[in-house]
Amino acid sequence: MARRRQVGRDVTGILLLDKPLSLSSNDALQRVKRAYRAAKAGHTGSLDPLATGLLPCCLGDATKFSAYLLDADKRYRVRVRLGITTSTADAEGEVIATAPVEGVDEQRVREVLPAFTGPIEQLPPMHSAVKHQGQRLYKLARQGLEVEREPRQVYIFALEIVAIDSPEILLDVHCSKGTYVRTLAEDIGRALGCGAHVSGLRRTAVGPYLESEGGFVSLEQVEALAEQGDQAALDALLLPLDSALGHWPMVRLSADAAFYLSQGQAVLVPQAPTDGLVRLYDPSSHFIGVGSIRDDGRVQPKRLI
Repeated sequence: MARRRQVGRDVTGILLLDKPLSLSSNDALQRVKRAYRAAKAGHTGSLDPLATGLLPCCLGDATKFSAYLLDADKRYRVRVRLGITTSTADAEGEVIATAPVEGVDEQRVREVLPAFTGPIEQLPPMHSAVKHQGQRLYKLARQGLEVEREPRQVYIFALEIVAIDSPEILLDVHCSKGTYVRTLAEDIGRALGCGAHVSGLRRTAVGPYLESEGGFVSLEQVEALAEQGDQAALDALLLPLDSALGHWPMVRLSADAAFYLSQGQAVLVPQAPTDGLVRLYDPSSHFIGVGSIRDDGRVQPKRLI
């Protein structure tokens, strides 16, 4: 069978897209892919249409390393509306319960939040992409069905109050992968005795990429440059593949070691780290992939360009 001809441009890099409101993550990704005329593209963790903020888009060879960003910690700024519980735990759902919030003051909020830091268990919401017997939960939810779900452990590294303007509280959340911020808000509302839902959500960081350090790019900017045909300016917006792994130790290989590694063989590298994952570079300092340190001290290739 003849191989399908690759359609699109062979462009590689990571775009820190600032996803706009009311657009699904996949729709945003497809518009980026069209703007770049890229042959391959993928994102690193969905944001609800209600949410804005960082959606790293991986183009070309960067898609091979997107899993490492999927596994990275995330940061969010979330607006929690107290006193109203909805079917989806966000502002898009139907109101299913209301409760007074007059007695819920800042002191009460501060008393409750510590219970939601560290390792916690969450029940995945029905309106989520988790699969049940091969079907996405959100598809079942649209049919009016609710099924049993198993709690999952996630980790909340930090949960800080930014502002309280009753009936809303604004929180900064630093959490592990797999955390449902909607569920977190709903559980906080339940602990406060008044219910709650997410009325606004923005992702401010994924792994090493922080909004406070700049670099987020709007979809309007990307599409404007594409319309102008300014391919060089578009490509200049892309970060190199290894920028997603900047917190890992770097291992520079000799020409021989790089060759044997490219053949799938583990190699011994003087003064390499003693364990964990590492970034791999050839003698010319070109990034060639990631590896792990074996028990015998040799570097084992895991994912190569």
